[in-house]
Amino acid sequence: MEMASRLFQSIVLQMKDTVDRTIGIVDASGAVVACTDLPRIGEMREEAITELGFAGEIVRFGGYTYHTTGDRASRLEYAVFVQGEDELARSICSLVAVSINNIKTLYDEKHDKATFVKNIILDNILPGDIYIKSRELHFGNDVPRVVFLVRQQAPADVAAIDVVNGMFPDKQKDFVLHISETDIVVVKEVKAGSEIKDLVKLAGSIEETLLSELSVKCLIGIGSVSSQMKDIAKSFKEATTAIEVGAVFDTEKNIISFENLGIGRLIYQLPITLCEMFLSEVFRKGSIDSLDQETLFTIQKFFENNLNVSETSRKLFVHRNTLVYRLEKIKKLTGLDLREFDHAIVFKVALMVRKYLASREEGTR
Repeated sequence: MEMASRLFQSIVLQMKDTVDRTIGIVDASGAVVACTDLPRIGEMREEAITELGFAGEIVRFGGYTYHTTGDRASRLEYAVFVQGEDELARSICSLVAVSINNIKTLYDEKHDKATFVKNIILDNILPGDIYIKSRELHFGNDVPRVVFLVRQQAPADVAAIDVVNGMFPDKQKDFVLHISETDIVVVKEVKAGSEIKDLVKLAGSIEETLLSELSVKCLIGIGSVSSQMKDIAKSFKEATTAIEVGAVFDTEKNIISFENLGIGRLIYQLPITLCEMFLSEVFRKGSIDSLDQETLFTIQKFFENNLNVSETSRKLFVHRNTLVYRLEKIKKLTGLDLREFDHAIVFKVALMVRKYLASREEGTR
């Protein structure tokens, strides 16, 4: 509960100038966790806790007045103490206990909400319990939300979570969670009908902020918008897939949306044996490997320019006949004429499948 202790310390220090008495808070073990008299933090006051156990809500003990926080039915977690055993000490103690109760309720609710969201994302909660728990925690169940997965590229910075947290001040609606050394998840409440370009823009601002403040480079995957609380787990998986697929097929992109993955997503979900069969059917053995880098670059440019021979030759600064010669060479090697749309599609998919298989081989090394 280190975070709670920091909150308590902040509150008692704000009261220091108003009340000319020592104010502090002890936990259930009797340890002083916050105090206006800083050297007292860490002191043990077990006897006072024992007295509270016997006497109940408020006791005068050893020159101080103590008041438990929370309701009488709940287990003692914290108690407030104020210097003095007079009526003024009692009044101050009661007022401080009220403010501590309020801040602790808010803290617990925020903490509970964040834990709940994390459990949904990591599949640690049964689908049937999600609806019940979301009502308990006053979540809007049918509010549109989207998951951003921010993956830091080595070296990761522990301060990244604080930087991202600072970008989402509404802690009751938006959640920033650490799920591994490199991965931060943002669960963001969005407007109904939010477009992909708006989400990409927001991801761009996360990327820029981490780069400018911490010099941290990152990849950001964006899941699809979920309309139900239980669907944020699906959005998280989609954001993860977006990063993984992007790492294979869109290596120049740092922000990848699941909804814009196209053919790459299909290929990524195919079994390896099926991919290998497809390649052996499309190309005669070894023919794709016999294409040199210059030829592969020519093919890439030909695709980028919509199979237009004149436009591609202009962009490559080569004579039209030179390009036609290269295309004929490809046809001779592979049996595919890239000037024909159907052949071009097969070749494009085959190149992507080859790229995918190469990435899987690297991953198993």
